[in-house]
Amino acid sequence: MPIKKLISTIFLLSICLSYGQGDKFDIRTIAFYNVENLFDTINDPKKFDDDRTPDGKDKYTSKIYWDKIDKLSRVLSEIGMEQSGVSPAIIGVCEVENYKVLKDLVASDKLKDMQYDIIHFDSPDERGIDVALLYRRKYFKPLNYNKHELLLFKENGMRDYTRDQLVVSGLLDDDLIHIIVNHWPSRSGGEAKSRPFRIAAANLNNKIIDSLQTINEQAKIITMGDLNDDPDSPSIKKTLNAKEKKAAVKKSVGLYNPMANMHRRGMNTLVYRDQLFLFDQIIVSQPLLEKENASYRFYKAGIYNKKYLITEKGPFKNYPFRSYHYNTYQGGYSDHFPVYIYLIKDKE
Repeated sequence: MPIKKLISTIFLLSICLSYGQGDKFDIRTIAFYNVENLFDTINDPKKFDDDRTPDGKDKYTSKIYWDKIDKLSRVLSEIGMEQSGVSPAIIGVCEVENYKVLKDLVASDKLKDMQYDIIHFDSPDERGIDVALLYRRKYFKPLNYNKHELLLFKENGMRDYTRDQLVVSGLLDDDLIHIIVNHWPSRSGGEAKSRPFRIAAANLNNKIIDSLQTINEQAKIITMGDLNDDPDSPSIKKTLNAKEKKAAVKKSVGLYNPMANMHRRGMNTLVYRDQLFLFDQIIVSQPLLEKENASYRFYKAGIYNKKYLITEKGPFKNYPFRSYHYNTYQGGYSDHFPVYIYLIKDKE
């Protein structure tokens, strides 16, 4: 099947409004987006951000920075609108430099009226990038949040600094849910050589999930992020043990990965050297699958890959329309497509 057809396909079980904006259900969108190196233009001597400055290799000027902010804000404001009718209640992001860029993002023209708040910690990542959570305070109230450090060591015994995993617990309307935001170690050096690092990240995820389920076996958990692995990779399929089919998910403590079916169908969130990958995923715990449930439950998942997010011409035609290629600004959005899920519950 042509790459263009694969990329332009949106995974939705249906577009019918049975769970839409009618009188029967409330619907909330939960999203994740790798925003591709959202740095400010200021040189931070503690980070490897020299290229992303006006005098750096990327010629990263204020004009480019604000154009990127404007473009990203458009995407974030539109995800999930087809059925929820509003911008996402919760958004996980990765590849952000600091709190400042997030503050600029949520204050942008397209997002300022949505009243997003920010949860962010600086991580020790050697590239100087972090994960964060944006949430609309109209819908979500955080009760507790913290970061979990991923300790990795190279073959020579030296520390390999990477992103923390962010854990946020709070009330989505009146329902307690737990969100884990991830950006797992990259495939630098090759998939096989770097695989143990992502398995270590999955093990850390397991520990966090186990601790939440020890407190409450029925904990509603959503783990999301750029995992730098596909749904059938060992880190996700074996270590995290996330299932493709709902029927295979273990009662209470199991995990369901709606992106596994998408991947099997040939769908993607990024393209590298003409190979399709689905690294961006949202995985949910079994209690979110319970149909006979008065609180929020999983409805369906999607990849937000609208036409304007796809490169139209040139050597990277049909790739995600990224902001930079090497050191040249392309005027795009990101080298990844966002992903999202809908949660629904019966209206009172």
